[in-house]
Amino acid sequence: MKFELQGTAPLSKARAGEIETAHGQIDTPIFMPVGTIGSVKGVHFKDLKEDIGAQIILGNTYHLYLRPGIDIIEKAGGLHKFNGWDKPILTDSGGFQVFSLGDIRKITEEGAKFQSHIDGSRHLFTPENVIDIQRSIGADIIMAFDECTPGDADYEYARKSLELTQRWLERCVNRFDQTEPKYGFSQSLFPIVQGCIYPDLRQMAARHVASFDCDGYAIGGLSVGEKEEDMYQMIEIVNEILPENKPRYLMGVGTPVNILEAIDRGIDMFDCVMPTRNGRNGMLFTRKGIINIKNNKWRDDFSPIDPDGTSFVDSQYTKAYLRHLFNAKEMLGAQIGSIHNLAFYLWLVQEARQQILNGSFKPWKEQMVKQLGQRL
Repeated sequence: MKFELQGTAPLSKARAGEIETAHGQIDTPIFMPVGTIGSVKGVHFKDLKEDIGAQIILGNTYHLYLRPGIDIIEKAGGLHKFNGWDKPILTDSGGFQVFSLGDIRKITEEGAKFQSHIDGSRHLFTPENVIDIQRSIGADIIMAFDECTPGDADYEYARKSLELTQRWLERCVNRFDQTEPKYGFSQSLFPIVQGCIYPDLRQMAARHVASFDCDGYAIGGLSVGEKEEDMYQMIEIVNEILPENKPRYLMGVGTPVNILEAIDRGIDMFDCVMPTRNGRNGMLFTRKGIINIKNNKWRDDFSPIDPDGTSFVDSQYTKAYLRHLFNAKEMLGAQIGSIHNLAFYLWLVQEARQQILNGSFKPWKEQMVKQLGQRL
């Protein structure tokens, strides 16, 4: 994998770059639609490519390991061949999913013991077998196994959790270096910076991951219950330490405003379930603000979803028609909502990239932040 920095913004840490992988090029800043089980919920790959403009999607190690199972994915020749997506894929290590299991998981030095949310069967994830699983899945970018610290963790818990994550990272890197890709193309390992909302822990974590010469680095454990201002502070602290010549990935974030604020602070890559999850439930993001399409005020509004137009659905479907679909519980409504929101997120990062290259990012971002958080 190669990363080329192509431009920076005046009065900002915002960057525009290009990532080159075996399955294609990624222009940064980039938003990555979440395809947890090898599919982006309710959205065809044709729509992802042609109408949404997705350049990379995510898969999740935890979910793919449980279903369909690594043996099936290996027989298919890796996830790209199994699901037919021929562009880059990133896989999360499953650390966040195991963290979210709560009472049905146990963290030890060896790894994470957990019960399947599907059938209650017992499993063990270790730094070593998580690397092996991701080798079998065959993603272009794979993540180190970590413990995702809760946003409200006290200092002592956060410190011990970070130290465990650091020991696990060393084991992940060793296993990655000792193994080879399975499908004839290279894979890149990204370590994850943890440390909760404690500046000294985040600094310690950033220095530790930067000591490994990896192709990129991720920031985890944010947008998990902490205040937004704490999240932004942690991003600033970490990005002062992470190498400038490598991509920086902020995991699981967030709202359109969060994304612009993070780009302003030097983040290159994002993922979040928000555009599809909210879209399925009738919350739509537009350039002027947020729409709850189920509200009665849209009952006879025959204008496009986003009058400025960010996706093909804007010219095809009106607010009134989409409201009708949601109220009638027609599955097409959820699909249109998902496609619209993903197209909006991709438009947002692509426009941010253009503003960076034009030298106008900062004033554009300040104006957009005022608009995007409004409820229409």
